[in-house]
Amino acid sequence: MTPNPAHHSPLRLVLGVALVALAFACVTPGPSEAAPQAGRITGQWILDTGGRADTYDLTLQRRTRGWGQMSSSDDAPAAQFRGLSPSGAQGSVVKFQIVRDAGTFDCEGWFRDGKGAGNFTFEPSASYAASMRQAGYGEMDDEKQFSLAVHDVSAQFIQDLKSLGYDRVSLDNLVAMRIHGADPAFIRALRAEGYEGLSVDDLVAMRIHGATPEFARSMKALGYENLSSDDLVAMRIHGVTPEFVRDFRALGYEKLSGEKLVGMRIHGVSAEFVKDLRELGYDAVSVDDLVSMRIHGVTPEYIRRLRERGFANLKVGELVSLRIQGIGN
Repeated sequence: MTPNPAHHSPLRLVLGVALVALAFACVTPGPSEAAPQAGRITGQWILDTGGRADTYDLTLQRRTRGWGQMSSSDDAPAAQFRGLSPSGAQGSVVKFQIVRDAGTFDCEGWFRDGKGAGNFTFEPSASYAASMRQAGYGEMDDEKQFSLAVHDVSAQFIQDLKSLGYDRVSLDNLVAMRIHGADPAFIRALRAEGYEGLSVDDLVAMRIHGATPEFARSMKALGYENLSSDDLVAMRIHGVTPEFVRDFRALGYEKLSGEKLVGMRIHGVSAEFVKDLRELGYDAVSVDDLVSMRIHGVTPEYIRRLRERGFANLKVGELVSLRIQGIGN
């Protein structure tokens, strides 16, 4: 399940708080109603159908004494919602279930105009626990199953990973892969680009930093065919984009290594910086010299100040030396 920043917008949070408050008022157990059994996992749900029929924006929240607040938001398949008819639930109390392999969320609350909120009680699946034991995961307590259900770690997801060579992935890693979208489709797409045998940590890091198959393909088209997963992640972290590569090629910097490109981005060597230097007569400055100039603060403005003081026709090494000595600051 990939977190979506849009789910945490101020408007959504305000809506969620208002709906939850209203839902609590509508579904608080009365004298004749049974409260959740002691020890049962309970929490709150917020739902926005967004006018769609296939997926809904779902947030599940839970507060505990020792752990603080848990909140998870994602698109949930409409097929998982049993007993909910968004078109028919207009300004009314609703009761429905969110059914997942690891367990079921029994929900009740208030719903209107495609948006709703309320309370849930989690019921772990005994058959899922049994299948996980058979798969070698040992005993499954309710807390583990709750986490697996929240992030929809289904039996099919585990089987698909196994078919791709990822057998007996730890529970923590299964959840991490679901949270960040390192799913079987992502793995297959990477393999199509030549990235085989990646670890779970590699896959999750690539998803977190946007080192996608599309990014790998775009870099390959520029001649970077043997980049490792670490190379791709480093490029994404530091902003080495295809556009960045093309900008420097247009300035005559061909076949720069991935390491040099990352170093240039880290130290702020931009195409504009090179163009400004060329206007001052510094043509064909090497990448190492460009990085050195940026590290030590040899800017076009600094060069102009030196020229105003009579320091003309200085080489790059001399400029750096003067800057280190504090001359012309």
